[in-house]
Amino acid sequence: MMRDSWKRVAPCAALWLGLVAALGCKSSETRKTEAARATVERFFEALPTRDCAELGPLLIGQAAEDCQETVDELNEHGFSLVEVLEVRVDGRDPNAVVVRTRVARDGKVREEPMLVRVEQHPDGWKLRL
Repeated sequence: MMRDSWKRVAPCAALWLGLVAALGCKSSETRKTEAARATVERFFEALPTRDCAELGPLLIGQAAEDCQETVDELNEHGFSLVEVLEVRVDGRDPNAVVVRTRVARDGKVREEPMLVRVEQHPDGWKLRL
């Protein structure tokens, strides 16, 4: 009798355990896209401060080397984030995410989306402008 009860309970328990695991664990791709989106949003939120101590670690490449110049130029042209349109892991590089954004320049929302490449590095996610 005990065996029969276990046969009925086991599939149900396995289903619940699978459901709990699926809900509790985010996929690697989801974690990457969420981190990339947050990095882009954090960069644009901090952009008006012109503080390269905060913005510099979010940048990579020439933009990072010339942080103050990059930040000043973006601010001079009034760049601001309007919305994130799409976030996708780059099919060519699993450590890169392409973020399609709608930005405003000098107060006018640009028709064409701006693509921002965000790369995963040991010290965090960084924008390549």
